[in-house]
Amino acid sequence: VEIEPARVAAARPYERDGLAFRHGGFEVPLSRRPQLIRAANVLRQYDEAEVAAVWERLCARLAPSDAHSRGGLLVEGTCDEIGRRHVWVALGPEGPRTVTFATRLGSLHRPSDLAERLPKALIHRNVPGEPVHAFLRDFDRAWAAAAPYASYGARQRWIRAVRDLAADWPVADGPGRWRQGEVTVSWRALAPRG
Repeated sequence: VEIEPARVAAARPYERDGLAFRHGGFEVPLSRRPQLIRAANVLRQYDEAEVAAVWERLCARLAPSDAHSRGGLLVEGTCDEIGRRHVWVALGPEGPRTVTFATRLGSLHRPSDLAERLPKALIHRNVPGEPVHAFLRDFDRAWAAAAPYASYGARQRWIRAVRDLAADWPVADGPGRWRQGEVTVSWRALAPRG
């Protein structure tokens, strides 16, 4: 589902069984509720006050939870132009679940470099007194403490930093994701105050 008609038209030649392209927006004009909605770099242009209503609207369109599934998933966030840095919030029908920080490790100077890619709901909250600011501060400290691991490569340094970070923050994934340059944290730990 794409808001720009020209993009939909350009994609149509690639349709096949199980893959179709439709014109639309936040109303998600589908005959059935989707398992996944990806909205990268969509809300960046919106006011922070508008984010919750858009999240609610999109989450209301997701497949509901049942005995076999927690329901559909909305992945909303911001990435750089070439995909080296990306931060996203994963939301289910019930609302926000987690925040994932992802980077191509060879391009990272320090974890707080990811702050410029925080989703709209968090980017203006990267200030003292807010949880996301404390998280990035602690991540930078763990990164600095893991400097000796840099001789084994950026991946080993990242893994060590995340392992140390997990002692104080609710990290929701493990070394398999960390090796990829990712770390996922509970939304509740990073949610804006107030």
